[in-house]
Amino acid sequence: MTRTIAITRGVSPGMARCELTHLARAPIDLELAAAQHRAYEQALRGLGCEVVSLAADPDLPDSVFVEDAALVFDDIAVVTRPGAVSRRPETEALAPVLAQYRRVSFIAPPGTLDGGDVLRVGRRVFVGISGRSNESGIEQLGAIMWPYGYTVSGVPVRGCLHLKSAVTEVGPSTLVMNRAWVDAGLFRPATIIDVDPAEPHAANGLLVGGALIYPASFPRTQERLERAGVRVVTVDVSELQKAEGAVTCCCLIVAQPPGEGDPR
Repeated sequence: MTRTIAITRGVSPGMARCELTHLARAPIDLELAAAQHRAYEQALRGLGCEVVSLAADPDLPDSVFVEDAALVFDDIAVVTRPGAVSRRPETEALAPVLAQYRRVSFIAPPGTLDGGDVLRVGRRVFVGISGRSNESGIEQLGAIMWPYGYTVSGVPVRGCLHLKSAVTEVGPSTLVMNRAWVDAGLFRPATIIDVDPAEPHAANGLLVGGALIYPASFPRTQERLERAGVRVVTVDVSELQKAEGAVTCCCLIVAQPPGEGDPR
């Protein structure tokens, strides 16, 4: 059987100093944030993941959001170059861990790329053109991925931090989306489930182990997902959301086929 490894990182004691773009700064209960993160890791285990948890770093306030610092595909891992300068040191701890499972490539200056801007749907890779990911980063990712049969396309985003704030995959060629933040026509022929209008931030869910890990704070959109046949596992991530975090950005999923050896 294929092993599914989820790489996570502990909540930084310095999380109150996190980068914010679209949210006003609010007090973060670090003890509660850590407890919520542990429950998130337990949800991953409940869906069959082996959790590899890296130590928290007090000097890297946003480092719990490991997905922004790297990407994992079936064939290769890509260490990004985050758009926020304060987040670029986060990649140093991830690169050697990813090298245990995949060949690793790197985004180089002047490119910037946040993993939260990267959505894979089959062999199509959509990358948000945002305040965190630029054209050079997208072009570099395209050059890295084309030998493996992926197409990489830039997608303008508006009103939100990352592409995956606006759209994520919830099933085979099925997406949950806030159409106010991204053009749905760019994702044809995928099936679209719209977020409830009262829950604009509800388009982020993590598809893993045959289920969708999903924030408990969006019950109306959750009902829409369940009506569409999506199995939903809810987690409370209220404190992480204050740091503009979401469920996809708190882990890196690595599918490890049986018998796969040293990536080098």
